Amino acid sequence: MNPETGIHDLRPLDVDALRGALVEGPGAPYSALEVVEEIGSTNAEMIRLAGLGAPDRSVLLAEYQAAGRGRLGRSWVAPPRTQVAVSVLLRPGAVSPTLFGWLPLVTGLAVRDGLAAAGGVDVTLKWPNDVLVDGRKLAGILAEMTTVPGGGDFDIRLPALVVGMGINVGLTREQLPVPHATSLALAGGTTDRDAVARAVLEALARRHAQWRACDRGSGSSISDELMAEYSAACSTLGADVRVELPGAQVRTGRADRVDRDGRLVVVTQDGEFTVAAGDVTHIRPAAGRWGG
Repeated sequence: MNPETGIHDLRPLDVDALRGALVEGPGAPYSALEVVEEIGSTNAEMIRLAGLGAPDRSVLLAEYQAAGRGRLGRSWVAPPRTQVAVSVLLRPGAVSPTLFGWLPLVTGLAVRDGLAAAGGVDVTLKWPNDVLVDGRKLAGILAEMTTVPGGGDFDIRLPALVVGMGINVGLTREQLPVPHATSLALAGGTTDRDAVARAVLEALARRHAQWRACDRGSGSSISDELMAEYSAACSTLGADVRVELPGAQVRTGRADRVDRDGRLVVVTQDGEFTVAAGDVTHIRPAAGRWGG
Protein backbone atom coordinates (compact mmCIF):
# COMPACT_ATOMS: atom_id res chain seq x y z
CA MET A 1 0.00 0.00 0.00
CA ASN A 2 1.11 3.54 -0.73
CA PRO A 3 1.04 5.21 2.73
CA GLU A 4 0.33 8.60 1.19
CA THR A 5 -2.61 7.66 -1.03
CA GLY A 6 -3.95 4.64 0.83
CA ILE A 7 -4.25 2.82 -2.50
CA HIS A 8 -3.36 -0.86 -2.65
CA ASP A 9 -2.03 -2.89 -5.55
CA LEU A 10 -4.71 -2.63 -8.26
CA ARG A 11 -3.22 -5.00 -10.81
CA PRO A 12 -5.78 -7.09 -12.72
CA LEU A 13 -6.19 -10.76 -11.92
CA ASP A 14 -3.85 -13.00 -13.90
CA VAL A 15 -6.45 -15.04 -15.77
CA ASP A 16 -3.86 -17.15 -17.60
CA ALA A 17 -2.16 -18.21 -14.37
CA LEU A 18 -5.46 -18.94 -12.65
CA ARG A 19 -6.75 -20.90 -15.61
CA GLY A 20 -3.48 -22.82 -15.87
CA ALA A 21 -3.60 -23.85 -12.23
CA LEU A 22 -7.32 -24.47 -11.81
CA VAL A 23 -8.53 -25.64 -15.24
CA GLU A 24 -5.65 -26.81 -17.42
CA GLY A 25 -3.23 -28.49 -15.03
CA PRO A 26 -3.15 -32.23 -14.20
CA GLY A 27 -6.14 -33.10 -12.02
CA ALA A 28 -7.41 -29.52 -12.26
CA PRO A 29 -10.62 -29.15 -10.24
CA TYR A 30 -12.58 -26.80 -12.54
CA SER A 31 -13.91 -27.08 -16.08
CA ALA A 32 -13.85 -23.40 -17.11
CA LEU A 33 -12.71 -20.05 -15.69
CA GLU A 34 -13.38 -16.54 -16.94
CA VAL A 35 -12.50 -13.09 -15.61
CA VAL A 36 -14.58 -10.09 -16.68
CA GLU A 37 -13.72 -6.46 -16.11
CA GLU A 38 -17.19 -5.37 -14.97
CA ILE A 39 -20.52 -7.07 -14.38
CA GLY A 40 -23.71 -6.50 -12.47
CA SER A 41 -23.56 -9.66 -10.38
CA THR A 42 -21.40 -12.75 -10.88
CA ASN A 43 -24.15 -14.91 -9.37
CA ALA A 44 -26.83 -13.53 -11.69
CA GLU A 45 -24.58 -14.03 -14.71
CA MET A 46 -23.66 -17.55 -13.69
CA ILE A 47 -27.34 -18.44 -13.27
CA ARG A 48 -27.91 -17.14 -16.81
CA LEU A 49 -24.98 -19.17 -18.14
CA ALA A 50 -26.23 -22.29 -16.38
CA GLY A 51 -29.42 -22.04 -18.40
CA LEU A 52 -27.33 -21.85 -21.56
CA GLY A 53 -25.48 -25.05 -20.75
CA ALA A 54 -22.38 -23.92 -18.85
CA PRO A 55 -20.63 -27.03 -17.48
CA ASP A 56 -20.39 -28.19 -13.90
CA ARG A 57 -17.62 -26.44 -11.94
CA SER A 58 -17.52 -23.32 -14.10
CA VAL A 59 -15.91 -20.27 -12.44
CA LEU A 60 -16.63 -16.59 -13.08
CA LEU A 61 -14.57 -13.79 -11.49
CA ALA A 62 -15.18 -10.05 -11.85
CA GLU A 63 -12.82 -7.14 -11.31
CA TYR A 64 -15.85 -5.03 -10.40
CA GLN A 65 -19.44 -5.86 -9.53
CA ALA A 66 -21.80 -2.96 -10.07
CA ALA A 67 -24.70 -4.78 -8.40
CA GLY A 68 -23.12 -7.31 -6.07
CA ARG A 69 -25.71 -9.05 -3.88
CA GLY A 70 -25.70 -10.54 -0.41
CA ARG A 71 -28.34 -12.33 1.61
CA LEU A 72 -31.79 -10.81 2.06
CA GLY A 73 -31.30 -8.56 -0.97
CA ARG A 74 -28.46 -6.55 0.54
CA SER A 75 -25.96 -4.75 -1.67
CA TRP A 76 -22.27 -5.74 -1.54
CA VAL A 77 -20.25 -3.34 -3.69
CA ALA A 78 -16.61 -2.23 -3.57
CA PRO A 79 -14.25 -0.27 -5.85
CA PRO A 80 -12.72 -2.11 -8.81
CA ARG A 81 -9.90 -4.58 -8.09
CA THR A 82 -10.23 -4.40 -4.31
CA GLN A 83 -12.16 -7.66 -3.86
CA VAL A 84 -12.15 -11.23 -5.04
CA ALA A 85 -15.69 -11.51 -6.42
CA VAL A 86 -16.31 -15.02 -7.73
CA SER A 87 -19.18 -17.40 -8.47
CA VAL A 88 -19.01 -21.15 -9.09
CA LEU A 89 -21.61 -23.29 -10.83
CA LEU A 90 -22.34 -26.73 -9.43
CA ARG A 91 -24.54 -29.25 -11.18
CA PRO A 92 -25.27 -31.54 -8.24
CA GLY A 93 -26.46 -34.49 -10.28
CA ALA A 94 -27.57 -37.25 -7.93
CA VAL A 95 -26.72 -35.33 -4.75
CA SER A 96 -29.81 -35.34 -2.52
CA PRO A 97 -31.59 -31.98 -2.06
CA THR A 98 -31.43 -32.68 1.68
CA LEU A 99 -27.76 -31.62 1.46
CA PHE A 100 -28.36 -28.35 -0.37
CA GLY A 101 -28.83 -26.36 2.86
CA TRP A 102 -25.28 -27.17 3.86
CA LEU A 103 -23.71 -25.73 0.72
CA PRO A 104 -23.18 -22.16 2.04
CA LEU A 105 -21.84 -23.52 5.33
CA VAL A 106 -19.37 -25.81 3.58
CA THR A 107 -18.36 -22.93 1.34
CA GLY A 108 -17.63 -20.88 4.45
CA LEU A 109 -15.22 -23.58 5.58
CA ALA A 110 -13.50 -23.37 2.20
CA VAL A 111 -13.10 -19.60 2.44
CA ARG A 112 -11.63 -20.04 5.92
CA ASP A 113 -9.22 -22.70 4.60
CA GLY A 114 -8.14 -20.58 1.65
CA LEU A 115 -7.61 -17.43 3.69
CA ALA A 116 -5.55 -19.32 6.24
CA ALA A 117 -3.37 -20.65 3.40
CA ALA A 118 -2.91 -17.46 1.39
CA GLY A 119 -4.44 -14.55 3.26
CA GLY A 120 -2.39 -14.69 6.43
CA VAL A 121 -5.39 -14.30 8.74
CA ASP A 122 -7.42 -16.57 10.99
CA VAL A 123 -11.15 -16.19 10.53
CA THR A 124 -14.31 -17.50 12.12
CA LEU A 125 -17.69 -18.18 10.56
CA LYS A 126 -20.96 -16.54 11.48
CA TRP A 127 -24.01 -18.66 10.70
CA PRO A 128 -24.94 -19.10 7.97
CA ASN A 129 -22.58 -17.38 5.57
CA ASP A 130 -20.41 -14.56 6.92
CA VAL A 131 -16.64 -14.77 7.34
CA LEU A 132 -15.33 -12.68 10.24
CA VAL A 133 -12.02 -11.32 11.49
CA ASP A 134 -12.18 -9.98 15.05
CA GLY A 135 -15.94 -9.69 14.71
CA ARG A 136 -15.81 -7.72 11.46
CA LYS A 137 -17.10 -9.04 8.14
CA LEU A 138 -14.32 -9.94 5.74
CA ALA A 139 -16.33 -11.95 3.23
CA GLY A 140 -19.89 -12.91 2.40
CA ILE A 141 -21.34 -15.97 0.68
CA LEU A 142 -24.53 -16.26 -1.32
CA ALA A 143 -25.77 -19.65 -2.53
CA GLU A 144 -28.66 -19.74 -4.99
CA MET A 145 -30.51 -22.50 -6.79
CA THR A 146 -32.10 -22.52 -10.21
CA THR A 147 -33.31 -25.23 -12.57
CA VAL A 148 -31.99 -25.82 -16.06
CA PRO A 149 -33.08 -28.02 -18.98
CA GLY A 150 -32.04 -31.62 -18.45
CA GLY A 151 -31.51 -32.30 -22.13
CA GLY A 152 -32.27 -35.53 -23.93
CA ASP A 153 -35.67 -36.66 -25.14
CA PHE A 154 -37.62 -35.69 -22.03
CA ASP A 155 -38.77 -32.24 -21.00
CA ILE A 156 -37.30 -32.21 -17.51
CA ARG A 157 -35.45 -29.59 -15.51
CA LEU A 158 -32.58 -30.31 -13.16
CA PRO A 159 -31.22 -28.26 -10.26
CA ALA A 160 -28.16 -26.08 -10.67
CA LEU A 161 -26.48 -24.42 -7.70
CA VAL A 162 -24.48 -21.21 -7.83
CA VAL A 163 -22.32 -20.18 -4.91
CA GLY A 164 -20.88 -16.67 -4.87
CA MET A 165 -18.21 -15.16 -2.65
CA GLY A 166 -17.16 -11.57 -2.12
CA ILE A 167 -13.84 -11.29 -0.25
CA ASN A 168 -12.57 -7.85 0.76
CA VAL A 169 -8.88 -7.75 -0.07
CA GLY A 170 -7.44 -4.27 -0.60
CA LEU A 171 -10.17 -1.93 0.66
CA THR A 172 -9.22 1.01 2.84
CA ARG A 173 -11.36 1.89 5.83
CA GLU A 174 -13.11 4.61 3.82
CA GLN A 175 -14.01 2.12 1.07
CA LEU A 176 -15.69 -0.50 3.23
CA PRO A 177 -19.24 -1.33 2.06
CA VAL A 178 -20.64 -1.39 5.63
CA PRO A 179 -19.26 0.01 8.92
CA HIS A 180 -18.82 -3.44 10.49
CA ALA A 181 -16.75 -4.78 7.57
CA THR A 182 -12.99 -5.13 7.20
CA SER A 183 -10.47 -6.22 4.55
CA LEU A 184 -7.37 -8.37 4.40
CA ALA A 185 -5.30 -5.20 4.11
CA LEU A 186 -6.82 -3.71 7.26
CA ALA A 187 -6.48 -7.04 9.11
CA GLY A 188 -2.79 -7.29 8.28
CA GLY A 189 -3.19 -9.98 5.63
CA THR A 190 -2.12 -10.27 2.02
CA THR A 191 -3.35 -7.99 -0.76
CA ASP A 192 -2.38 -10.49 -3.49
CA ARG A 193 -5.76 -11.18 -5.09
CA ASP A 194 -4.36 -13.89 -7.37
CA ALA A 195 -3.09 -15.84 -4.36
CA VAL A 196 -6.40 -15.41 -2.52
CA ALA A 197 -8.51 -16.42 -5.52
CA ARG A 198 -6.43 -19.52 -6.24
CA ALA A 199 -6.25 -20.68 -2.61
CA VAL A 200 -9.96 -20.18 -1.98
CA LEU A 201 -10.98 -21.93 -5.19
CA GLU A 202 -8.65 -24.86 -4.47
CA ALA A 203 -10.09 -25.16 -0.97
CA LEU A 204 -13.60 -24.86 -2.38
CA ALA A 205 -13.00 -27.81 -4.71
CA ARG A 206 -11.85 -29.96 -1.78
CA ARG A 207 -14.78 -28.98 0.43
CA HIS A 208 -17.32 -29.44 -2.35
CA ALA A 209 -15.92 -32.93 -2.95
CA GLN A 210 -16.47 -33.68 0.75
CA TRP A 211 -20.00 -32.31 0.47
CA ARG A 212 -20.83 -34.41 -2.59
CA ALA A 213 -19.43 -37.51 -0.90
CA CYS A 214 -21.93 -37.13 1.93
CA ASP A 215 -24.56 -38.50 -0.44
CA ARG A 216 -22.79 -41.85 -0.36
CA GLY A 217 -22.70 -44.04 2.71
CA SER A 218 -24.35 -41.64 5.14
CA GLY A 219 -28.02 -41.75 4.24
CA SER A 220 -27.91 -38.47 2.29
CA SER A 221 -26.99 -36.63 5.49
CA ILE A 222 -24.07 -34.34 6.21
CA SER A 223 -21.06 -36.21 7.54
CA ASP A 224 -20.03 -36.10 11.20
CA GLU A 225 -16.65 -34.78 10.05
CA LEU A 226 -18.10 -31.75 8.28
CA MET A 227 -20.53 -31.05 11.12
CA ALA A 228 -17.68 -31.11 13.63
CA GLU A 229 -15.39 -28.92 11.53
CA TYR A 230 -18.08 -26.35 10.89
CA SER A 231 -19.12 -26.27 14.55
CA ALA A 232 -15.51 -25.70 15.63
CA ALA A 233 -15.14 -22.79 13.19
CA CYS A 234 -18.51 -21.12 13.85
CA SER A 235 -18.36 -18.22 16.32
CA THR A 236 -22.17 -18.10 16.45
CA LEU A 237 -22.34 -21.30 18.48
CA GLY A 238 -22.34 -20.55 22.19
CA ALA A 239 -23.15 -16.87 21.64
CA ASP A 240 -26.26 -15.03 22.77
CA VAL A 241 -28.05 -14.05 19.57
CA ARG A 242 -30.85 -11.91 18.28
CA VAL A 243 -32.70 -13.50 15.37
CA GLU A 244 -34.88 -11.56 12.95
CA LEU A 245 -37.20 -14.12 11.39
CA PRO A 246 -39.38 -13.77 8.30
CA GLY A 247 -42.53 -11.80 9.09
CA ALA A 248 -40.66 -9.26 11.25
CA GLN A 249 -40.59 -11.65 14.21
CA VAL A 250 -37.63 -11.20 16.58
CA ARG A 251 -36.43 -13.80 19.07
CA THR A 252 -33.38 -14.06 21.31
CA GLY A 253 -31.54 -16.94 22.93
CA ARG A 254 -28.28 -18.87 22.94
CA ALA A 255 -27.07 -20.44 19.72
CA ASP A 256 -26.57 -24.07 20.68
CA ARG A 257 -25.77 -26.07 17.57
CA VAL A 258 -26.30 -26.61 13.86
CA ASP A 259 -28.56 -29.53 12.98
CA ARG A 260 -28.29 -32.11 10.21
CA ASP A 261 -30.14 -29.80 7.80
CA GLY A 262 -27.77 -26.88 8.41
CA ARG A 263 -30.29 -24.98 10.53
CA LEU A 264 -29.27 -23.02 13.61
CA VAL A 265 -30.76 -24.32 16.87
CA VAL A 266 -31.34 -21.57 19.45
CA VAL A 267 -32.13 -22.32 23.10
CA THR A 268 -34.41 -20.06 25.17
CA GLN A 269 -35.95 -20.28 28.64
CA ASP A 270 -39.06 -21.71 27.00
CA GLY A 271 -37.30 -24.39 24.98
CA GLU A 272 -35.57 -24.21 21.61
CA PHE A 273 -36.32 -23.19 18.05
CA THR A 274 -34.60 -23.75 14.72
CA VAL A 275 -33.67 -21.08 12.20
CA ALA A 276 -33.54 -22.03 8.53
CA ALA A 277 -33.60 -18.43 7.25
CA GLY A 278 -33.13 -15.31 9.30
CA ASP A 279 -30.79 -12.47 10.21
CA VAL A 280 -28.62 -13.36 13.21
CA THR A 281 -26.81 -10.79 15.36
CA HIS A 282 -24.33 -11.78 18.06
CA ILE A 283 -25.42 -10.00 21.25
CA ARG A 284 -22.69 -11.48 23.40
CA PRO A 285 -19.95 -13.67 21.95
CA ALA A 286 -19.14 -17.16 23.14
CA ALA A 287 -16.20 -17.42 25.51
CA GLY A 288 -12.94 -17.09 23.62
CA ARG A 289 -14.59 -16.14 20.31
CA TRP A 290 -15.31 -12.91 18.57
CA GLY A 291 -18.91 -12.06 17.82
CA GLY A 292 -20.31 -9.97 15.00
